Amino acid sequence: MVMIYLLMVVYYRIASDKRELFLVKYADLILKNADVVTIDPIQPSASMVAVKGDRILMIGDEGEAEGLRGVRTRVIDCGGNCVVPGFNDAHCHVFSLVRKLLGVDVSPAAVRSIAEIKKLIREKAQNTPSGRWLSGTGYNEFYLTEKRHPWRGELDEAAPHHPVVLVHRSLHACVLNSLALSLAGINRETEEPPGCLIERDPATGEPNGVLFEMLAYLRKQVMPPLAGAEIENGIQLANRHYLSLGITSLQEATVTNDLAQWTVFQGIKEKGVLKSRLTMMFGSGALPQFQEAGLSRGSGDSQLRLGAVKIVISQATGSIEPAPRDLNEMVLRAQRGGFPVAIHAVEESSVAAAVTALEYARRQTPDGDRRHRIEHCSECTARLAERLKALHAVVVTQPPFIYYSGERYLATVPAPQRYYLYPLRSLMDSGLVVAGSSDSPVVPENPLVGICAAITRRAESGEAVLPGERIAAAQALAMYTTGAAYADFQEEDKGKLAPGMLADLVVLSGNPLKVPPEMVKDLRVAMTVIGGKVVWEGG
Repeated sequence: MVMIYLLMVVYYRIASDKRELFLVKYADLILKNADVVTIDPIQPSASMVAVKGDRILMIGDEGEAEGLRGVRTRVIDCGGNCVVPGFNDAHCHVFSLVRKLLGVDVSPAAVRSIAEIKKLIREKAQNTPSGRWLSGTGYNEFYLTEKRHPWRGELDEAAPHHPVVLVHRSLHACVLNSLALSLAGINRETEEPPGCLIERDPATGEPNGVLFEMLAYLRKQVMPPLAGAEIENGIQLANRHYLSLGITSLQEATVTNDLAQWTVFQGIKEKGVLKSRLTMMFGSGALPQFQEAGLSRGSGDSQLRLGAVKIVISQATGSIEPAPRDLNEMVLRAQRGGFPVAIHAVEESSVAAAVTALEYARRQTPDGDRRHRIEHCSECTARLAERLKALHAVVVTQPPFIYYSGERYLATVPAPQRYYLYPLRSLMDSGLVVAGSSDSPVVPENPLVGICAAITRRAESGEAVLPGERIAAAQALAMYTTGAAYADFQEEDKGKLAPGMLADLVVLSGNPLKVPPEMVKDLRVAMTVIGGKVVWEGG
């Protein structure tokens, strides 16, 4: 006991670029009587966590903390509950979630038919001044009675005097009514932008309101931006939501992010309305902005950091966009600029194009390993996994898609492709680092649902989705902790519970490594701690 205490009197605190040596007298926070899962192979489990400042001071047993307990030390009895590292959502869209929280919920949980969507939009219109945009979020045509997207005329019936946009669950499709189409300048003569698709009436050629891969353009160029009190209210809602789910870190993956959005997030962080730490990716076109501003990968601080260059490969029109040559050059520019890329690639052919672009960039700059990322990597063969491993790339994928969309995959994805659908076990067996995420608000943000889906490979309907790709509970938990931290170059600060690491942790109602696999999704967050501060407590 005395020896342990003497060893802990001198404590090394790891800062961003130096070691600070300071004397420890007492801990600021002690969590005791806990079932601690550290994800640290040196000390996998414990019953107590002690915190000094924003860092973990000690992991150990109850008696080992007594020498660190002072009159101002906050001691929390966890009552046997489980403590794990804070969850890190490695791919999400914060402002899309804000729009969802402020908009009309038309997700499968809220509606089952186009008639019900129309009813909700009509009710919203009755309480909204004419001319103001109405937004419905999360619809999924597969789960609608009609088994199709709504059309412009149906939205016109619900709200003829308001521009209306319905956003698909995937964020890759949307539906506009006639007024919204007019404001966007989309008509029979409008040509599709590269990589986009405007659905049309086969008889007249008129747009029917359904657009693919055009939401980012609409939000950036056509729809009024969120501003002022609306932003603050939405961020406060999102903040409470993230904290209630134990999400202590977010990796913002919106392709339209630029220097202006970086400034917006700086303001949000300065006001303290978003507690979860955030890393912001940005679109390839914004790279010169950040370079001219003197910002590089990792610029910022522990609350807000600059991340990878986001690139989206689309096959909405049947061909790959951007074209392979352009994609190669985009990756090379980022690599030469010192940034990793995060390439959105879903289909096998898109993943192959992404891998080829990374290989091209490496040939041009052999010393340019940047820990590049493939986002989604939904269809990945063993050969593609081998090539990714040779590139030291990271796969950032979405296990909760198996739960929320598994029924759709089984009904619509051709059998040969299903053998390579979110192959978590195969990716890990190949030696790749795999990080977990929600792609929020594409599916609900709860990491425990993703962990459960990775373990069970079961859809919400109960059907098994490629069950041979199940992984162990410890591996699934690591996707949202150590794997996500590694994808963000933060493995020295986040992802495990060990002395010197950031004191970001979650108290759960049960141990996800011990409860039956199908019950992991039903665990609840009792407390969320960021930087040694309790930022959320459950009822």
